[in-house]
Amino acid sequence: MSDDPQELADAQRRHWQNTYTAHPGMYGEQPSDPARHAAGLFRTAGAMDVLELGAGHGRDALYFAREGFTVRATDFSASGLQQLQSAARAQNVDQRVITAVHDVRDPLPLPDASVDAVFAHMLLCMALSTKEIHALVGEVRRVVRPGAVFVYAVRHTGDAHYGAGTSHDDDIYEHGGFAVHFFPRHLVDSLADGWTLNEVHAFEEGGLPRRL
Repeated sequence: MSDDPQELADAQRRHWQNTYTAHPGMYGEQPSDPARHAAGLFRTAGAMDVLELGAGHGRDALYFAREGFTVRATDFSASGLQQLQSAARAQNVDQRVITAVHDVRDPLPLPDASVDAVFAHMLLCMALSTKEIHALVGEVRRVVRPGAVFVYAVRHTGDAHYGAGTSHDDDIYEHGGFAVHFFPRHLVDSLADGWTLNEVHAFEEGGLPRRL
């Protein structure tokens, strides 16, 4: 795979689209632990509408909808979002779920100060450069209302796959066709500039396990 950022981005978009098409519902129906944690934080903050970035086939978006939130779910895979829409109808929560195909390298398709909460599980650690990640967090800050909560989970440099596979520089490594930007702690801190950083938790997920 090329080290050209645009070629890497295009290849990853195709890879995810093909993966969701070949493996519908690949992450199962149960919400992630970060989504469960986020729902409590969102409820405490009085949030009503949630923007989820990188929603995939929707296990977390559907969970938020079942919990009573209105969810705007974005992903660059149309296949994943089609699965989300079908599941939302089957679970009778389609009135609380809005989907949009969107690449987070582009500005968010929302007006300023228009959402109460933002959630991103494993989205910020996709094949995004450090500059693109900062730009995305700037967009998140633009679209949230005062007092909003932003919860995200990423793989970090203590993960077993850090340094393995094909290097694309900027702490991005491709393993098994998936490119991941592994976060050092200083990147977490720098992204919090202008925000109040309430908590940082280390946890594990999956069979490797992945370290987040």
